[in-house]
Amino acid sequence: MKTLKDVISLKFKTSESEGVIFHGEGQQGDYITLELKKAKLVLNLNLGSNQLGSIYGHTSVMTGSLLDDHHWHSIIIERHGRNINLTLDRHMQHFRTNGEFDYLDLDYEITFGGMPFSGKPSSNSRKNFKGCMESINYNGNNITDLAKRKKLEPSNVGNLSFSCVEPHTVPVFFNATSYLEVPGRPSQDLFSVSFLFRTWNPNGLLVFSNFADDLGNVEIDMSEGKVSVHINVTQVKKNRIDISS
Repeated sequence: MKTLKDVISLKFKTSESEGVIFHGEGQQGDYITLELKKAKLVLNLNLGSNQLGSIYGHTSVMTGSLLDDHHWHSIIIERHGRNINLTLDRHMQHFRTNGEFDYLDLDYEITFGGMPFSGKPSSNSRKNFKGCMESINYNGNNITDLAKRKKLEPSNVGNLSFSCVEPHTVPVFFNATSYLEVPGRPSQDLFSVSFLFRTWNPNGLLVFSNFADDLGNVEIDMSEGKVSVHINVTQVKKNRIDISS
């Protein structure tokens, strides 16, 4: 395919912060890759470069944040030559690609949800997408419907299920006055806690526990956007440990 115009749209939801949403490349050095990196959306596009280096076509644009929140997000990419509109959840970003070429020349297949192993270093380090997609539309073709009806030729539909499985995690919402108190484990010399959290607030207490027999306490809190762990032990000389990240 050699196109002057492209319109690509889809919706996705995931709890993973990394993953290739779609990828296509050609023999002339052209490529287009849309992926999640650190829960942000990154579009890498090249309409062609030359070996002399005088035409350098690589363009990279980043948008959004916290996209691994397991909510649906919509993406529309509209390209006319070097002019690109990238829309994420109705927020549009306009930019022009580098280089001097207007056509996107993709000789090979386009893949959704990952990229094929091409032997290039870039294909090794990228994770496949893990999550749900719907309403995948590529230049007027309803890819989701064609894949479901096995009308994509040639195609390789690997281990897909046409349903969206919800995660088994149960979130808990705290309103700044609420808290959750659970029983401790007496006669244990190990204290272990793990959890995921997300907040817009820069300050707040996350975990607090007193040790038995007045041996001290442990506190995990947020202060100005940093997470700190404070361990107070009453019966040793160095009786306080503070860790911040």
